[in-house]
Amino acid sequence: MKQTNLSNRLVSLDVFRGITIASMILVNNPGDWGNVYSPLLHAKWNGCTPTDLVFPFFLFIVGVSVTLSLSKRKERGDNLDKLLLQIFRRSFLIFIIGVFLNAFPDFNFSEVRILGVLQRIAIVYFFISLIFLFTEWKAQIIISSILLLGYWALLTLIPVPGIGAPNISQPTIFDPTLQKEIAPNIVAWLDNKLLAGHLWRTTKIWDPEGILSTLPAIVTGLLGVLLGKFLKSKLDELNKIAWIFVTANFLIFIGLFWNLSFPINKSLWTSSYVLFTGGLALHFFAMCYFLIDIKKYDWWTKPFIVYGTNAITVYTLSWIGGTILRRIKFNVNGIETSLRNILYDNLFTPIFSPINASLAWAIFYVLFWLGIMWIFYKKKIFLKI
Repeated sequence: MKQTNLSNRLVSLDVFRGITIASMILVNNPGDWGNVYSPLLHAKWNGCTPTDLVFPFFLFIVGVSVTLSLSKRKERGDNLDKLLLQIFRRSFLIFIIGVFLNAFPDFNFSEVRILGVLQRIAIVYFFISLIFLFTEWKAQIIISSILLLGYWALLTLIPVPGIGAPNISQPTIFDPTLQKEIAPNIVAWLDNKLLAGHLWRTTKIWDPEGILSTLPAIVTGLLGVLLGKFLKSKLDELNKIAWIFVTANFLIFIGLFWNLSFPINKSLWTSSYVLFTGGLALHFFAMCYFLIDIKKYDWWTKPFIVYGTNAITVYTLSWIGGTILRRIKFNVNGIETSLRNILYDNLFTPIFSPINASLAWAIFYVLFWLGIMWIFYKKKIFLKI
């Protein structure tokens, strides 16, 4: 069995990235949040739905990309200072774009959410890039283990200041004395301490992409870094696939076992969640790698390649587009309503049941942006940060 030439672009990685970003747009844009199939919603707290796989899959892909791209630069002897400057610049720009999206279109910076999806991607990219440049794979495994065990200890052994015993309950406690909700776990406590007034608008008392929970998210990226390193090894393709599947099953098993005492939880990005979703990401990548790069069953991949080669761009534009559709208002029969609702109510709700109309809108939105990105792809417009 031959080796894969990783000097060429890894098509399966673009497809994996494209499927992930398309899924992200799909789950973020239902027609009606009151009518959504349960697999397209996040778990309410503990547990894991298909939607809870989307973000860790993307961070995992970032890790693989870091290894493949920075390895080429290291091998050709690129200047280290320039590499570090590029890493900082890219991280900063992704972070700022994330803040821009949170502020758009009002730009009320006194209340803007500071953290978010792109911000977490930026932070994870920054740290895993540095770790990759300055350590080898054994050290990366040690760092990952320390982060996961340390995060477990922080959440389960350290009392919450001013609250009491350590716990990982959902932060929804109302204090009648203070006349406000308080944060019962240490993750939410730190978010309130450092980011009060700039948290996720739905809760205002904690952030699902908060400060402490970014630490285990770095490990999600490092799992991708380690996979990228392994893909560059001299093993033949079938041996690589076999070892990836074995490792995936091991991570899933450890994640499920740890779940018994430290529940799988996306909002807290628990250590068990990192291992469980990391194992599933390995499985999914291995299937893409086997089908696309090894067996060359690639007739179905073009739409996902189109999405995957402009992932941050389409995420950003789809967010802005969705906000604009909600902000453009018209007077319909004396009632002010958004352009989005006009389109949804006239094109989808008359045809489908409420839950299927909601899904149909989400699919339409994904296909709409696929069309836009296809134009970009045909014109070779790839917006790189």
